Amino acid sequence: MTNLFLQAPAGQGMGWVTPVFMAAMVAVMYFFMIRPQQQKAKEQKLFVDSMKKGDKIVTLAGIHGKINAIDETTQTILVEVADNVRIKMDKSAISTEYTKLAYPNKEA
Repeated sequence: MTNLFLQAPAGQGMGWVTPVFMAAMVAVMYFFMIRPQQQKAKEQKLFVDSMKKGDKIVTLAGIHGKINAIDETTQTILVEVADNVRIKMDKSAISTEYTKLAYPNKEA
């Protein structure tokens, strides 16, 4: 039995398709994954830098409380979680402002 294989001659075809496809994949990854994450990190940093005494916040652990004091030298805050109950934690442990969590469609 004889097998017949059809093969395109070398040097012909679409050699530009692979590089274009790879560039498109990188662009999609950048615009749908990397860029939104960078913007979210930037917004989080702005939020942490703009916190002030009296703000109601939610920590990364899910603890709700009110900022009682901020120490800029050690980058820590004192969070009041109940009457006369305060927790000292890093500023980076704050997740979001409570009002934004409770009312996501309202601009505060």
